[in-house]
Amino acid sequence: MKATWSLKEKSTGELKVTVSGDAWVNAQEKAFEKLAKNVEIDGFRKGSAPKALVKKQIREQSILMEAVDIVANDAYTFGLQDHDVTPIARPTLDLETLTAEAATLIFLVTINPEVTLGQYKGLEVTKGYVTVDEDEVSERLNKMREEYAELLVKEEGTVEVGDTAVIDFEGFKDGEAFEGGKGENHPLEIGSNSFIPGFEEALVGLAAGEEKDVNVTFPESYQAEHLAGQPVTFKVKVHEIKTRQLPELNDEFVKDLNQEGVETLEQLKEKVTHELTHEKEHQVEDAFDNEVLGKVVEASSVEIPQVMIDEETEAMFEDFKRRLQSQGFTMELYAQVTGQDEAFLKEQISKDAESKVKVRLVLNAVAKAENLDANEEEIEAEFAQIATAYNLEVAKVKELVAPESIAYDLRLKKAFDFIKESVQ
Repeated sequence: MKATWSLKEKSTGELKVTVSGDAWVNAQEKAFEKLAKNVEIDGFRKGSAPKALVKKQIREQSILMEAVDIVANDAYTFGLQDHDVTPIARPTLDLETLTAEAATLIFLVTINPEVTLGQYKGLEVTKGYVTVDEDEVSERLNKMREEYAELLVKEEGTVEVGDTAVIDFEGFKDGEAFEGGKGENHPLEIGSNSFIPGFEEALVGLAAGEEKDVNVTFPESYQAEHLAGQPVTFKVKVHEIKTRQLPELNDEFVKDLNQEGVETLEQLKEKVTHELTHEKEHQVEDAFDNEVLGKVVEASSVEIPQVMIDEETEAMFEDFKRRLQSQGFTMELYAQVTGQDEAFLKEQISKDAESKVKVRLVLNAVAKAENLDANEEEIEAEFAQIATAYNLEVAKVKELVAPESIAYDLRLKKAFDFIKESVQ
């Protein structure tokens, strides 16, 4: 066998392997024997007819194509080893020549792309400062009050934004009631935007016991096609109005929260200040990380093979489906509600997928440039940490996750830590 290798664009290359001589003769003989087993000739049992008669029944082209199937794997392996090529995906196969004397097979092979690194050491990035003021603490305390608010019947007055109106309603299109448009004693928070645009606003100013015809138009994107974009009328009756009453912000309220070690309003303010500070520190750290990583990636160049983007897109899409299922949704239901089908989602995901692939390739290139690798002790420590996080035995984690995968992730982490430590 003889092989040649030429690198094309986007880390794809053409591996040509010519098979001739005894190897090609033997492949054709095996191909003939395989095809001959299925040839039927009158007067002979299948597979027992003389070779000369059988050969007349089989086209030479069929033998040659079958011989290609027989020899392809060996030819591919030979070519990879001969030119020290490491593929990252299954190749595609084409033929340049195919005769009884020789066959030239062309494998289109995808390999890991070469990354041209830009500046990744000594970057100038400033980390933000964390401050928490009284207004932010007050806002968090008010949200806590909102969570403990009570709904009380409004004895006087009319519906206002923020109130909950308990209503009966029935929808009509062209004078006819439509399916799914009726409800009784339905609690509707005014301002929640949970009904058709314009519906909630139309109830503002109504008193308990009042009735009103509400004219609205369904959005063009509404999932029920026969109603999408259509004007309808809802007959509405307000049974009662409920208003939210917030608890007083005092020591008594704090005790009702039943938080360990917190019994006074001052202690609650201190705890909230600490929590906000901690949250902001994480936000600042994330922003710093993103800016540092963004600069390194932007300064680097790499032609990413489409197969790597496709594989990452599939992985991200499967993860999205798993998260949907954990919330009780199926892809079919999600598509009905949002109008976003699988093809649309994958198109959107692919943009993030390409970015994630580039980040990994760049960090891996930095690790290679700085000789950063994880040792056995670090890999074992990571296995132990995963086991603790998921309440599993270390042996079970090792069954589920390959050491090479752990080593790769640690390698990328080391590269990023190296980059951050050199920031000026």
